[in-house]
Amino acid sequence: MSARFVRGLASVLFLAPLLVTAFDMSRNDNVAVYWGQNSYGASHGGDPANWQKSLAFYCQDDSVDTFPLAFLDIAFDAGGLPSFDLSNICSVHDNSVFPGTNLPNCAFLASDITTCQSKGKIITLSIGGATGAIDFTSDSQAQAFADTVWNLFLGGSSSTRPFGNAVLDGVDLDIESGSSTHFAAFVSQIRSHASAASKKYYVTAAPQCPYPDVLMNPILDAVGFDAVYVQFYNNFCGLPGFNDPNKWNFGSWDTWAKTVSPNKNVKVYIGAPASGTAAGSGYVSASQLSSIAQQTRSQYSSFGGVMLWEASEAYANGKFAAAVKAGIAGGNASPPPTSSKPSHTTATSTVPQGSSTSSTSSKHHHTTATTTVSSSSSTSQTSSSPTTTTTTATSACGDVAPWVSNAAYVAGNQVKYNGHVWTAKQWSEAGVPGGASGDWTDDGPCASARVNSRIVGRS
Repeated sequence: MSARFVRGLASVLFLAPLLVTAFDMSRNDNVAVYWGQNSYGASHGGDPANWQKSLAFYCQDDSVDTFPLAFLDIAFDAGGLPSFDLSNICSVHDNSVFPGTNLPNCAFLASDITTCQSKGKIITLSIGGATGAIDFTSDSQAQAFADTVWNLFLGGSSSTRPFGNAVLDGVDLDIESGSSTHFAAFVSQIRSHASAASKKYYVTAAPQCPYPDVLMNPILDAVGFDAVYVQFYNNFCGLPGFNDPNKWNFGSWDTWAKTVSPNKNVKVYIGAPASGTAAGSGYVSASQLSSIAQQTRSQYSSFGGVMLWEASEAYANGKFAAAVKAGIAGGNASPPPTSSKPSHTTATSTVPQGSSTSSTSSKHHHTTATTTVSSSSSTSQTSSSPTTTTTTATSACGDVAPWVSNAAYVAGNQVKYNGHVWTAKQWSEAGVPGGASGDWTDDGPCASARVNSRIVGRS
């Protein structure tokens, strides 16, 4: 054996561990985990050791393929730029902002993001959340916002890039309140920018499981998405109802993917809470979730994997993401036959649940919180004063979706009906606002009604 051959072999063996598999959206065993809201810290104030850690910390876990950063929750803040809140890692409360704006300068996260990407993961920006204030008055305004997002977070350029020179891999829409009008124009503009780029960019969304989702489906039906992280929790169609044909409706979403979505290759994920405290309802064990995922994958070719809310909950719950990944690993070998089996619940729609949470805790559609942590770096974990979220009048009824008779609503949802704004007291379907069911609270006429919006202040 020649010395040259030995040296060459040694070089190959040395480099082998460095090889990284690129992210592949076409797989059916991907795992997406939201990061940024310290959901565990919100409900476990006395256990700071398990509060949200840096993004790079969680990226050491090879079981996670996608991290949506949650959330960019204000589109037009001071200086006309957006604002976002990453809880104890970076926010307007604990970090510097760009002059004349409420846009946090989180440049220290650039190394975290690029480290994760070097491991074959994609990092996206999730827009919205339970307290998100994202509304557009026209297609042109939505397109202008897309330009801003592109320049601040994606492949564009700006002097106010919150993550420094790091370039995110796409956007995720989690629209839970207000109006989804003009969002299709936003997505189309992002797609337009991405089409001319050398880098691949992704667009995903997180609709509620009742189909169609009142807020999200008008967008999903109009423009192509790469994946939808359907939230099978906090709803009657949640994971605990998997064996009930009147509740479990993944088939509805599979049919949508194959017959309605502009992108017929869109992947549908099962969205799940990563622990019993991550959501109001819908949690199942890792073994149960893996079994459900395996059965669903065998029946529906649109199945793309599992989405979990969220990173801190998953890690504290016995590394839940790793257990789920292990349970569904290897599923990309042979896609199942195409199925167009009709869904069990197709006539029900929903307006996603809003929740009142602190500015540095869970804002998705899960449990409320008052405990927060503060950090000026991505690794330190020190406590800080709690923050509170209040509700204020921000607009007339025009920003509130009209009541729909066949929609499923949950406590906290707002609708407009007969010139008034109404807030759901509890789960309601076909219960007329002001009717005998008593499901709704009358917030008053449109001109004076209090419409849910995010105003955060120190307590």
